Amino acid sequence: MHRKGQLFHSIAKSPIVAAACLALFAPTAGNAQGDLLIAPTRLVLDGRRGGEVILSNQSNEPATYRVSLELRRMDPNGDLKSVDEAQANATEKAALAMIRYAPHRVTLPPQQPQSIRISARPGADLPDGEYRVHMSFAALPKVHAITDAPADKNGIAIALTPVYGIVMPIIVRKGQLTVTAGLANPHLEHGAKGDQFVVDMTRSGNESVYGDLLVYPQGAKDPAFVARGIGVYPEINARHAVFALTPQEAAAMKGRARVEFRQAVETGGALIASVDAMLG
Repeated sequence: MHRKGQLFHSIAKSPIVAAACLALFAPTAGNAQGDLLIAPTRLVLDGRRGGEVILSNQSNEPATYRVSLELRRMDPNGDLKSVDEAQANATEKAALAMIRYAPHRVTLPPQQPQSIRISARPGADLPDGEYRVHMSFAALPKVHAITDAPADKNGIAIALTPVYGIVMPIIVRKGQLTVTAGLANPHLEHGAKGDQFVVDMTRSGNESVYGDLLVYPQGAKDPAFVARGIGVYPEINARHAVFALTPQEAAAMKGRARVEFRQAVETGGALIASVDAMLG
């Protein structure tokens, strides 16, 4: 059974419901939220040419989105934590400074796409390495007259509006980059949280690694488990990856197996790292 795992990019799983209409972004596996669809969900630039992201409004009404840049760091569990610009390190500040994009706000007619043009201008004096920002697409709430919301004793009525957003990484690679990766300690865990597949992913060098995890039972041609879009960013050297399993997946994975980490299919699917293990 194939399934998607935690992605390198982030998409809001659920709306924030608040009078202030705040947006929440959390990791999940997908490229759409609410009525907004984006492609690609991850953009890699080399500084010599730009790229674009296509937004598509899947609803039957016009929708407006604010486009902005933000910083996020990956922690050892693979979660992306927001970073205030005042707390940014030199690499993060350089990433913000080099990215240019337009437009910053877009109104999409129903069922119509719109491109966001993106370019990067890394300074010649910057060290070789990987620079990353995250582009967010936040839906702006529609303004409606309040008619049905109950008013308090002061005659004030509040309507709660869900606001959705998507966040995707923009990665700029400059100069000579090197990276090596490995897998260690793959095992199954069975507990109060249900069945889980656990593996430690290691990385060294000045580049991130990104791809798909696959688990092949001994002698099987097809994987019993697939987690797509798994990455380790340069700010960490190891990621403790945990994936929820269905009972059927856990049963199929038990016994001797080979765990592989491969490039994404669309980039060739080459083997990055592998390890043999007894799963139980």
